[in-house]
Order: sequence, then structure tokens, then C-alpha cells
Amino acid sequence: MTRTRRFLRLFLLAALWVPGIAGAGNTVLTIVGADFHLNGRPTYAGRTWNGHRIEGLLLNSRMVQATFDDLNPETRERWAYPDTGRWDPERNVREFIAALPEWKARGLLAVTVNFQGGSPEGYSRQQTWRSGGFTPEGALRPEFADRMRRVLDAADGQGMAVILGYFYFGQDQELRDEAAVLKATDTATRWVLDGGWRNVLVEVNNETNVAAYDHEILKPARVHELILRVRGMERAGRRLLAGTSYGGGSVPKENVVRASDFLLLHGNGVKDPARIGEMVRQTRAVPGYRPMPILFNEDDHENFDQPLNNFTAALAEHVSWGWFDYRRKGEGPAEGYQSPPVNWGIASDRKRGFFKLLAEITGANPSS
Repeated sequence: MTRTRRFLRLFLLAALWVPGIAGAGNTVLTIVGADFHLNGRPTYAGRTWNGHRIEGLLLNSRMVQATFDDLNPETRERWAYPDTGRWDPERNVREFIAALPEWKARGLLAVTVNFQGGSPEGYSRQQTWRSGGFTPEGALRPEFADRMRRVLDAADGQGMAVILGYFYFGQDQELRDEAAVLKATDTATRWVLDGGWRNVLVEVNNETNVAAYDHEILKPARVHELILRVRGMERAGRRLLAGTSYGGGSVPKENVVRASDFLLLHGNGVKDPARIGEMVRQTRAVPGYRPMPILFNEDDHENFDQPLNNFTAALAEHVSWGWFDYRRKGEGPAEGYQSPPVNWGIASDRKRGFFKLLAEITGANPSS
């Protein structure tokens, strides 16, 4: 093969690989009753596992640092890559996008990302870093929006969904006032609609009932106003699907159940898998509930080698489940999908355990 032909072949392959090159909207996520559909077909069509119907679920993982950057110069270098000695948000998003096909091959159909990120430590008493994608006035920071655009395009190109969070309790204080929260909500919603993505579920804020939120409209009594605000914005008759999440072990309140397209639960702190099923049944008993999907999109429990764990307990209720993996104190850089600098590969025993069980449940064959 001549050098020219070799160059042309590599160029064409690279062009075909670029996620979203055909434009946003290749992957269409819809809700039919309590099930999810992708491009008009139920997810995991026809699949059952251990007597549980997997069809219609949206199995996911919390990957909120996909667009992470730290704008605080005093904390920024805490996230430096060990091989370069510096933090690099562009490397982070590139390596995230490169990992998507491997996750998809093992049955993962959705990732949770967030404009304001999440704690780089997993759990933090104080959060002095500045990882938010909004200005104090509620505008989108262009560099954060560009990284998020690439994430949504890449997921769209892989046939995957994105649970897109707007606000996080460790960063909402960066927004000046309620007017800024409203502007940020409108700006982010308009940005997604204008971008043409149809593979997005909006999580208005992460864990609305956490006491650390500064703005009343992000707290449980009023957060439904933001959900309805997102749902009320349209482009050519199309709107976004929206809801919000609660902290570990909590059940949604009536105002959120009535306002939402889907319901998000968290399993953090739930040590007994039986409580997972109980949470689901309690959620379905909240006034205003009608057939709609319920998703766990954050749960830091594993025991993936055991027949009963939080993951399998959710499946028994026909509820989607999502893993939250963070680097524990003293662990190496291969651990923790929420801990920059993130190794986005399946590079630890814990990650391999999750993806092995996920592939078994979904019938994925990553070697094919």
C-alpha cells in the first residue's frame, strides 16, 4: 500500500470513528409506560435474567466528572495526572469518550454527567474547588459547554443515553441568586434543545434533599418548579424528559412525582438490599404516581460476586440501576470513576466486577 493510500485509509477510518459526526439526533430515547425505548425499540429487547425482565431498563453508571475542570488555582493541581504532574481537562474528556465503546460492549446504555460535576473525593465535608459549568449569573461557560457537547455527541454516536444533571449541592453556591438558577436552567435546556440531542434525560439537581443547597428553588419543596420549567420549553414540538434525584435511602415527594417524567432514587447508605425493593414499592405508592420509569442512578454498593446485592435487588423490581464508583482513601489511580484524575478504563477489580455482572445481566458479548 502506498503512503498516499495508507494516509487516505487512516483519514477515512478516523472520520468514521468521530462520535456524532452525522449530527446529533441519531439516538432517540423515549418512554413507553414504565419502560425505556431507544430508536423505537425497547432497550435490551427480549432479555430476561434470573427470571427478571431486563427489557425496558436503562442500566447506567455515574460518570459526572466527564467534563470536570477546577477553576480554583489553589486546588486545581490536586487532580494532576501522575505521569505528567498536571491536570488536563481536555485529556480527561478525550479519555472518557474513548472508553464509551468498551462500556457499551458490556451492556452499559447510559451515563450520568453533570454541568456542576460532583465531589472529586466521592464524599466531602468542604468543597473548595470550583467545578461548575455556569457563571455566577447563570450563563454556560463556553469551555464546559464544548466538553459537554462532545460527550453528548459521543454517546449519541454509540447509541447510548445521557442522564444530564444541571446542579450539584457542592457547587450551587457559585450561582449568585435564584434569578441565576432560573437563567442557568433555561440556558442549559435551550442549549440541549438547540443541539438536537434526543438521547438525554435531565436530572435538574443531584440529591435535592441534601441540606447543603443554598437556593430554595433547588430544595424539595420547590424543585418541581424547575422540572416543570424544563418540560415546558419546546423546539418544533419537542421537549426534554426531566426529573430530579434524592439522597440515599429517600423516596420522592408528591410534588416531584407529579411533575416528573421519570423518578431517580439513590442507594448510597442502603446496606441491606431488601431496602432497595422497599424504596421502589414506597415510591410507587406516592400519590400522583403512574406507570413511569424508576432509576437508581447513584449507588456506591458493590458485592457484585454475590447473588443478592443492590443491583440485583433493583432488577427484581424492574427498576434500572446505576453504579457510583469513587476512589477510597489510600487507593491507587485505577480506582474511582468519580475521582480525578480518572482512569476511564475497566482497570480495577471493582470495575471489572461491575462490568462482568452487567454483561451477564444484559447478555452482552464484549469479545464479539
